[in-house]
Amino acid sequence: MAHPISKSIAILGGGITGLTAAYRLTQRGHRVRLFEQSSRVGGAIGTERTNDGWLIEGGPNSLQQTPGVHALITELNLEPELVSAAPAAKNRYLVRAGRLVALPGSPPAFLKSPLFSLGAKARVLRELLRRPNSTSAHRDLSFAAFIRDHFGPELLANAAQPFVSGIYAGDPEKLSARHAFPTLWQLAQKHGSVLRGQIATAKARRGRGEPATPRLVSFRAGLQTLTDTLAHRLPADTLVLNARAELLRAGSRWQLVWRNLATSTPQTETFDIVLSALPAASLETLTVDSTRPFASLSNIEHPPVSALFLGYRREHVAHALDGFGLLVPSTEKRPILGVIFNSTLFPGRAPAEHVAINVMVGGALQPNLARLPTAELMAAIAPDLRDLLGVTGEPVFQRHTFWPRAIPQYNLGYEAHLTTIADAERAHAGLFVGGQVCDGISLPSCVAAGEKLAARATS
Repeated sequence: MAHPISKSIAILGGGITGLTAAYRLTQRGHRVRLFEQSSRVGGAIGTERTNDGWLIEGGPNSLQQTPGVHALITELNLEPELVSAAPAAKNRYLVRAGRLVALPGSPPAFLKSPLFSLGAKARVLRELLRRPNSTSAHRDLSFAAFIRDHFGPELLANAAQPFVSGIYAGDPEKLSARHAFPTLWQLAQKHGSVLRGQIATAKARRGRGEPATPRLVSFRAGLQTLTDTLAHRLPADTLVLNARAELLRAGSRWQLVWRNLATSTPQTETFDIVLSALPAASLETLTVDSTRPFASLSNIEHPPVSALFLGYRREHVAHALDGFGLLVPSTEKRPILGVIFNSTLFPGRAPAEHVAINVMVGGALQPNLARLPTAELMAAIAPDLRDLLGVTGEPVFQRHTFWPRAIPQYNLGYEAHLTTIADAERAHAGLFVGGQVCDGISLPSCVAAGEKLAARATS
């Protein structure tokens, strides 16, 4: 029986944000219908398990266990299914002059690291002395300019640029420091020094009984365990698959016109509130009354990315794969962005006597590489795998996932897109927008966005 003050709520988009919002709202007694255009929920999260022992993540490969994520996992009784990143995965490698060098994990290791010159190390240490500058709080500065200002050009080229490629597949000269990396930006505004701010943040976490940095986790059966569990906890009539939202009509209540893509049949339903967890590509085409208030979101850049999951016999990879993976600075002039060592990171990703790696290609700096057919892409990356990891022979298993519009780029000027969303919400009472388009691209950010949408719908 419905709660006396329950509302009817439409949620557009069945990724992790929409699923989290739907779960939270149905737990609170509201009537929810979640409309997803594809034939499955989960969005970018998708896990495949083959009969011969390979576990492939089509999208994200791991999840940071922030307090919000931990609370949701606990509430869903998924803790027995959790797996933590292996101790052997603690190394992060950067490519420098054609060889792998581990990122330093402590101040003494940093001072000894061959990754950076003495001048660059001195520049980093001086960053600890910076004081806040109130005049910079509202500037829209590129991430590259931000890093150069704090740490100098060498650290940008050899560490920050590949770091950006690993997260956004983006261009640090174009990404907005304030919007793409808000945590680092806010630390700089509050403390002046990013490093001093990180030290203070880690100390505060330990004071709350949390680890200094969130634990990296997945599930025994892969990350899709989380989205599948959220979907299974919803009432039977909540999910509507193969359903494209086409028109919203405002009034005393919202009318949603959606199309069943299997039958091409349009249908109309009425709701008190509409929540959008759509990606920009779907949100920009949504008609509200007679206008498309989100049309300008078409200007958000989404570079293409290819992910190649490759399985090898253990003896055909010379490198120990003793780490999370490797990142490649653009100065190395190689086709790959980075490689994740899947079978080291979590157990059960490869059969016995085999290893699995995930090779990322393309992004904002080399978009055409991502679009290559599988055979041409394999030929392009084979020299890198041989040179960097000692790979010999052909993979015994491969899976190529192509994302033509992979990750929204929070580039300089992104404030205009956030203003577009805020203006549309103000003009249409009862319409709320959240998710990757405005709340951050990481999985914890998308989970938090779902919780935020649920709270806004019922506030």
